Amino acid sequence: MKGKVIDVTLDNVVGEVMNMKNDGQRLVSFSTYNAGEGKIGILYHFDKALENTHLRLVADMDKPIPSVSGVYFSALLVENEIRDQWDVKFDGLVLDFNRTLLLDPEVTKVPLANNLKIGPKN
Repeated sequence: MKGKVIDVTLDNVVGEVMNMKNDGQRLVSFSTYNAGEGKIGILYHFDKALENTHLRLVADMDKPIPSVSGVYFSALLVENEIRDQWDVKFDGLVLDFNRTLLLDPEVTKVPLANNLKIGPKN
């Protein structure tokens, strides 16, 4: 991973993401990894003028992680995906798909779409 890495905490991650936005940084994506002992690692990837900066958060999987979707609206998709895959909660998520973003076979109704039902293929 090239670029500068800045360690953040649950207390300052949203503020640091806001600093990145105010600096003109583009949110590229997130990466997640098992940080061991019930912890999740999240790398927030940013780009400005082809220079990469990464914020690194290591958090307990059983504690809510502050959502950055209020700063970068597009983060809601990645945060919902992380929630689906890792079963971690994000506090303040602007749109919570309630663990249905990645449609599992058991999901039969799509939230926010009242008339859409998912059934077997014909």
